[in-house]
Amino acid sequence: MPAPRHSAAPHPAAAPASPWQPSAPCSPHSCIDAAASMAAVPLAVLRFAAVLTLMVAGSALLPVVRRLPVAPRERIIRTWSRAVVRATGVRVRITGSAPPHGGLLVVANHISWLDIPLLAAVRPGRMLAKSDIRKWPVAGALTALSGALFIDRNRLRALPETVARIAGGLRAGSTVVVFPEGSTWCGRAQGRFRPAVFQAALDAGAPVQPVRLHYRHDGGPAGTAAAFVGSDSLLTSVWRVLTARGLVAEVWVTPVLAPGSAPDRRGLALAAQRAVESAKNARQDPYACL
Repeated sequence: MPAPRHSAAPHPAAAPASPWQPSAPCSPHSCIDAAASMAAVPLAVLRFAAVLTLMVAGSALLPVVRRLPVAPRERIIRTWSRAVVRATGVRVRITGSAPPHGGLLVVANHISWLDIPLLAAVRPGRMLAKSDIRKWPVAGALTALSGALFIDRNRLRALPETVARIAGGLRAGSTVVVFPEGSTWCGRAQGRFRPAVFQAALDAGAPVQPVRLHYRHDGGPAGTAAAFVGSDSLLTSVWRVLTARGLVAEVWVTPVLAPGSAPDRRGLALAAQRAVESAKNARQDPYACL
């Protein structure tokens, strides 16, 4: 892999706000390589309208969908989530599948706000999200309605309680989705998986599902247009995706790590990180895009 463009000093906005809140050295100025043309604007406006329509419809229908039996509910959420990503103009390619039933801790590398619907397209679950997401227009309300577990990452004392809540959800048979890097990266490099949340899987005796997320340009190398990093605003990142050409989101669902496959949370975190890193070498069907 070529040397990451963000290997320079971290952007000032990336400074950690607490002892356990990691940050990536990525910034929009040093890492993002996408440029939009005026010709892309009309199509981007149509894409934005489609995404907004899907988000509003999802917010309105979610209370009804949540009352459905598990199988049809998850099928609807997976279809809707994939539709949201496709509405942005990003093609979706998923390799592998997650277990259909039982408590499951889904962990993935973190690049973009698109990661959230992409993982819901694999297996819908409760997202562990920073409290700031509540303030996002439309998406914040939808995330809250979905049963997300919000955490204030500025409060170190909140960590044990959060781990206990995740373990409780896993014991109840829920899927809990976590980005253990704790921060978004531009996609050319990856952060270290922090071990704290893996304690919840150990406490609950639940399996861990590592997933690798990757964005590239169709027929080309990895791209950073989808990255949401540093001082980027949500609207700026969304617009960059909407005006990009030929973006493909690739999702590798790697083999599940069974309970007891690692002696402690650090070993489990390292095993999950290695599974995600090694997935980039997997072979894929070039015609599997949707």
